[in-house]
Amino acid sequence: MNSELLLALVLFSTVASITPGPNNLMLLTSGVNVGFQRTLPHLAGVWIGFFVMLLAVGGGLGEVFQRWPSLYVWLKWCGAAYLLYLAWRVATAAAPTPTESTPDAQRVLGFWGAVAFQWINPKAWVMAVSAFSLYFVPGSGLLTVLLIALVIALVNLPCVSLWALCGAHLRGFLQRPRNLRLFNGGMALLLVLSLVPLAL
Repeated sequence: MNSELLLALVLFSTVASITPGPNNLMLLTSGVNVGFQRTLPHLAGVWIGFFVMLLAVGGGLGEVFQRWPSLYVWLKWCGAAYLLYLAWRVATAAAPTPTESTPDAQRVLGFWGAVAFQWINPKAWVMAVSAFSLYFVPGSGLLTVLLIALVIALVNLPCVSLWALCGAHLRGFLQRPRNLRLFNGGMALLLVLSLVPLAL
């Protein structure tokens, strides 16, 4: 991969990773509700799950979906249904009391949940398929697949971490249960709105 193509891939990865999407909105919400440290398993799951997904798409899974588009449609709508469920969980998350120690209901996703979610996350699929469609030269081999996946993953990690950190820093402004409920309701609505491109 030449330097111009590599720079283009880095720019693509930055824009795609930093813009709002289901992962970023859930990490922001988790940061607000349980803090950055307790969001780390969720964050690690997003990063590792997405990296594995990139390797799979680069290794030929994208071609499977081209041959059987109905499989992709089914996966897409399963993802939409699960995202609606997550939005409901966010909207109904209770504010913590001083005696509570991070109830499970407040955590949006844990490590394995975040890993699994990448496979039904519409934005992750679009990003992975677009990256290999645009930046992979056919016949380049598995080393190029690995390089593309590593570049995207290395750019993605600080971008998604920023959302979790922002959420953690907002905790001080959202100590009042009413404010936290309003925030969670807004995040749930944004998660639902993130499904709009699926219907277009």
